[in-house]
Amino acid sequence: MEDNNSHGNSENDREEGISRRRFISRLWWAAAGVVGIEIIGGLVASLQPRVSAGSFGGKIKVATVAEARAMPVGTVTYFPEQRFYLSRVESGFLALYRKCTHVGCVVPWQPDDPSEDGLAPKGRFNCPCHGGIFDRYGIVHSGPPPRPLDIFPISIEDAELVVDTGNTIERTGFEQSQVTEV
Repeated sequence: MEDNNSHGNSENDREEGISRRRFISRLWWAAAGVVGIEIIGGLVASLQPRVSAGSFGGKIKVATVAEARAMPVGTVTYFPEQRFYLSRVESGFLALYRKCTHVGCVVPWQPDDPSEDGLAPKGRFNCPCHGGIFDRYGIVHSGPPPRPLDIFPISIEDAELVVDTGNTIERTGFEQSQVTEV
């Protein structure tokens, strides 16, 4: 004899709908799927570089050509968010990366220290880590740094000086071709 209340009866399953066990199982799988999609989405989003206009790793408009021409020779302007110094030398401009070429310390500009380049009586870069000293051209004058400060390319676009901090140029010395004339 068959019991009408047995679990194997398909007629009873149709009347009751989905079982509680099956509903909870499907609910857990759906929740696990949502969590998996969020994890994959977060991973993909974290691997994409986020370079916004005017931030480090992108192009930065620093001055109009007229403003640049008005800067006196020997002027050094710091752009902390963009991690470089704009150095006005006799023939134009250099965008010097603030990272020391020795071990990567941030090299501050010291406006009151004696000059190493003769463009002005005072001002030079002093690395606080190991005593590296650089001039306005980024050239090493003393200390352990093996080479000059790296530079970023400068271009003139729509009558403005634009520094590309996404393109670091390592150099072994100073050459006039590194200066952007304005």
